[in-house]
Amino acid sequence: MNVRRLIPTTAVAGAVVLGLTALSACSTSDAADGGNGDKLKVTASFYPMQFLTERIGGEHVAVTSLTKPGVEPHDLELTPRQIGSISESDYVLYLKGIQPAVDDAIKQSGVKNTVDAATLTTLENHGSEVSGHDHGHDHAEEAPEEHGEHEEHSEGDGHNHGEEGGADPHIWLDPVKYAEVAKGVGKSLEKADPDHAADYRKNTDALVAELGELNTAYETGLKNTSTTTFITTHSAFGYLAERYGLTQQGIAGIDPEAEPSPARIQEIHTIAEKEKATTVFFETLASDRTAKTLAKDTGLKTGVLDPLEGITDKSRGADYIEVMESNLTALQKALGAK
Repeated sequence: MNVRRLIPTTAVAGAVVLGLTALSACSTSDAADGGNGDKLKVTASFYPMQFLTERIGGEHVAVTSLTKPGVEPHDLELTPRQIGSISESDYVLYLKGIQPAVDDAIKQSGVKNTVDAATLTTLENHGSEVSGHDHGHDHAEEAPEEHGEHEEHSEGDGHNHGEEGGADPHIWLDPVKYAEVAKGVGKSLEKADPDHAADYRKNTDALVAELGELNTAYETGLKNTSTTTFITTHSAFGYLAERYGLTQQGIAGIDPEAEPSPARIQEIHTIAEKEKATTVFFETLASDRTAKTLAKDTGLKTGVLDPLEGITDKSRGADYIEVMESNLTALQKALGAK
């Protein structure tokens, strides 16, 4: 599981009590104090969930993200005010397994409409090396029915499709899986706020179509490359690698700032030579020190591949779609797309 610092449950429980008793009268949204009118009060755990609720909810929702721009989501510690705001939400969207503090607070919040995005698609267990098997399929049309077949041909290579045992939570980096989640979010918003169901449906359809175009761009753009191996400091791109027939080589597993062992550096050097990999990717929210050290030791270039856990002024794009397009350009360059 991609988690670096676990928050003790007892500490969260204490904060929940504090949040509920001391802050019941506080404003529930950092996004807008007053002026929310009859809007659905939505709490999103971090950026990929915020993007979905804002795009699908449109003018009918007031969305607050628990993770501020520039904060590494895995490291998030909730304030009593935030814990209080969760309990006063009309609707909460989160992704179990990314942020233990959020998982615990939501469990104790008593909010009726809570949706775990991980339940809206299938999760897999990805190690630091993930190969793709789906190259060349047209996923845009078959996304909703794809699970059975997808599980069959992945099961034999060590993937664990259960949610326990370290399932990889980075589903949003695969546009097809993200579209599946979007559909589930749309349906759950319709149930939570039936008066605006038609708008939620329309917004969901528009977003799913956009994600379908993004998937096609990736399929086309990565179909013919000199190499299919990319090296990254953060093993967040397992689903993306699998979707488009690539192999992710993580330097130090799931922690983007962990120091790789000398043995792993040597191993990466050997892999890079054998697979003709050119680039070590680092991310925007973590230090580039490891990537630069490795690149220097192995003679590789460095580049940015954004795991899209948050948008900041350093992001290469203003939203999910734009940053994913930048990621595609970076991958095409590194892999020698023809």
